[in-house]
Amino acid sequence: MSAKALPDNGKRLPGGTGVVRRVLNHQTLLFPKLLPVTLSNFRRASAGWALGLLTLLVSAPGCKSNSPEPTAPAPATTPAPEPTSVLVGSTLIGEYSTSALAGRVADIPLVGSLARFSIKVYRLTYTTRNTDGNAITASGALLVPVTTQALPVISYQHGTLRPDDEDRAPSHYSSGSELWSAVSVLASTGYVVSAPDYIGYGASKAYPHPYEHGPSLASASADMLRAAREFCKKENVAVNQKNFLLGYSEGGYATMSLHKLLEEKYATELPVTASAPGAGAYHKTAFAQYITKSEQPLNFLSTYVWVLSTYNRVYNLNRPLSAYFKEPYATRLQADPFSSVPNKASELFAEPFRQAVLNNTDAALTAAFKDNDVYDWKPTAPVALFHGTADDYVPYFNSQDAYNAMRARGATQVQLKPIQGGNHFSSVATYTLQAFAFISQY
Repeated sequence: MSAKALPDNGKRLPGGTGVVRRVLNHQTLLFPKLLPVTLSNFRRASAGWALGLLTLLVSAPGCKSNSPEPTAPAPATTPAPEPTSVLVGSTLIGEYSTSALAGRVADIPLVGSLARFSIKVYRLTYTTRNTDGNAITASGALLVPVTTQALPVISYQHGTLRPDDEDRAPSHYSSGSELWSAVSVLASTGYVVSAPDYIGYGASKAYPHPYEHGPSLASASADMLRAAREFCKKENVAVNQKNFLLGYSEGGYATMSLHKLLEEKYATELPVTASAPGAGAYHKTAFAQYITKSEQPLNFLSTYVWVLSTYNRVYNLNRPLSAYFKEPYATRLQADPFSSVPNKASELFAEPFRQAVLNNTDAALTAAFKDNDVYDWKPTAPVALFHGTADDYVPYFNSQDAYNAMRARGATQVQLKPIQGGNHFSSVATYTLQAFAFISQY
């Protein structure tokens, strides 16, 4: 096998301090946290996931769901036709035995005993398109069980990574990444796992990450999935035609965006078997209005600064930050995009901006929000929407609105899975367990 590693060059995005470090410093699926990781927090998060995985894998064959059956603006540029081949190169990171994987969940030996196959982990580089339509090289991790059996593929979309958490991007396969313990054990039970870094991390870290930009999250994830299957064909890795999609928080939004793109553009090449997005901000237009009219403290406003900055750039609005933010925050954010901000919308956002959002009087900004709405469409493959009912980071209405809109369009295989009383972080363990139980039915 030929393997080629690309140099990690390019200018790194600036890190920040204050509120954004507390908000963004969470590995949303496996290591949810509001404060910096401690060993005890790490063990609790890993243990919670592992116990869920144990329950799932012991009971999965008989698992049944208890839920009842359940015009975008034109892009700035028109991309060229997609190339037939997207895989650029591959590097073997390592091969890990079942005993090594079990050691990563040593606090719960029964979970470690569920590992069936050793796994090989590769760093793939592949061609995708940036938000401006230009071709770039991106990267991701591919987890491959060592077996001759034909296995299904999971596309796993990670949660929010702060800019100085580059080493936690999937292709680094570090011990702090979402892939290291639980996802690796899952792969060893019989799944090939494709995990995109997204634009802005790994091989594409010279570019800013288009945070919560649905079209590029979807295309980068789809091209990684294409590269993964291309690699498997080239290296004689047996895979079947099943494609499952998983992800939570930004990963949940990326998963929903990916599902929509695959059904619209790759229905034959990459048919979706089932998807289970968790706690994603699918209804961006309503979310913007929710934020701007809120009178209560919102702990996630630092991340929303990032969303606005992304849309301002991607949609060529190119407005000064004073168009969005009051002083002194506009000046501070100009100097450091990740500086701390207040947690009340009335203190952060410029009043003309707030009124324009609430009254839909800013056509260009409204179009940007609508281009990232991914709640109102008709999926064909089964979808389970998981969300904590007490989520105060990504409000529950995002999943409720998606469920209502999909059912109204005639989707018959969409289910709403409320996690009663769960917030954005306490819901993670339940999501993980139930999402894998959901896809195991197919």
